[in-house]
Formats: sequence, C-alpha cells, structure tokens
Amino acid sequence: MGRVVSPHDLLQLAPGTPDFPDAPAWVAASLTRAPFVVVRRAVSVNGLIAVGIRGEIRSERFGSWLDPRFVADVLKPESLGPAKPATTRANFLPAFVLLQAIAPLCEATGCTWGPTGSAGFELASGYPTVTQTSDLDLLMRAPEPLDRAAAKTLFDALSQAALDHGTRIDMQIQTHDGAFSLAEYAHPGARVMLRCADGPKLVADPWQTSQAA
Repeated sequence: MGRVVSPHDLLQLAPGTPDFPDAPAWVAASLTRAPFVVVRRAVSVNGLIAVGIRGEIRSERFGSWLDPRFVADVLKPESLGPAKPATTRANFLPAFVLLQAIAPLCEATGCTWGPTGSAGFELASGYPTVTQTSDLDLLMRAPEPLDRAAAKTLFDALSQAALDHGTRIDMQIQTHDGAFSLAEYAHPGARVMLRCADGPKLVADPWQTSQAA
C-alpha cells in the first residue's frame, strides 16, 4: 500500500486478511458485516498500522495492528463529507441532520474536514452504525495556526447547531503533530491537550509542541 494513512482514516480490509491475534469473539462477526477498521493514534511498530475495530455496542472496541498489504482502500474523513446515507436515515437521525446543517460553517473556514466516529463509519461502510443518540464527531485539518477568536466563533456556531438538533458535536483539530479539541482551544489562554502518536502533551500553542508543559 503506497498511501499514507492518518488517525481516523477508515481502512477497507482486503479479502484474505488474516484474523487479528487475541481478538474477542465478536470481532470476526463485526468484520464480516463491515470489513473496515479505523487508524489509531500510535507509533508504528515494525511497519504495521495501529487500528481499532468496532462492534455493535460501545463496549465492543478492540485495538490491534494491521499489515499494510491487507489494506484494500483508504477512506479519509474529508472524503466522507459529501457521502450520503440512506434518505430515511439522513432525514431522521440527528447526527446526520446536523452533519448537513454544519457543512457551510466548516466549509467557510477554508480547512478540509469530515466526519469520524459512527457517522464516518456508516458513510464509509454503508453499515448502519448511527443511532438516535449518536454524537457527531468531526475532524478538521489545520496545518497552519487557527486564530483563537475565529475558533471561538466556530465552536459557538457548531454548539448552537447541535443544540438546535438535539444532539452533541465534538470537533478535533488536526495539526502536523497531533490533534486537540476545538472546545478546549475556544477558551482564550487555556492550554490544550494535544494527542500525539507518542502520547498526550499539554501545550499553550498546538502548532508549537516545544511549549509542552
């Protein structure tokens, strides 16, 4: 596989992918329903990709490692924004309704963005994973620093949209080095927790990781 993968990317498994070692019983059934795994944030070991597998319920989560040669396709969050679920689900489930509503707000930032979590998984795999109570998880890529005032404006607009649609929203901002919560960054002067491959770092400026506390 020649493509670079990043945390939150969804990987479609190739036919013949071997079973994951020490996997609980539900993993095989889950991958039969939807042969997709999500890239975890971790340092690569022996060229393997850190991946997570999701089951039918929230408690069913399993972390493992995948040989890149078993990746059939890579679906990044930003490629899933234009994807559409079944019409009955798009107009009925709050997370999908909210995804449509906040698209103009995210586009206006000029940054690439897209859904992760259950919404991203359903849009990538076609398997119904979003429920009536699902949050909407988003990833926005910001290789260049974001103005904190603009971040606060975006956070307030997203929060109001989520409130209007009776659900919750969580946006992670991805830099070159890691990711942090928009909610944390929206508070002026506050340090934020930057989640990096080698562990979390409390920083004043997520684009200058040398400022870790």
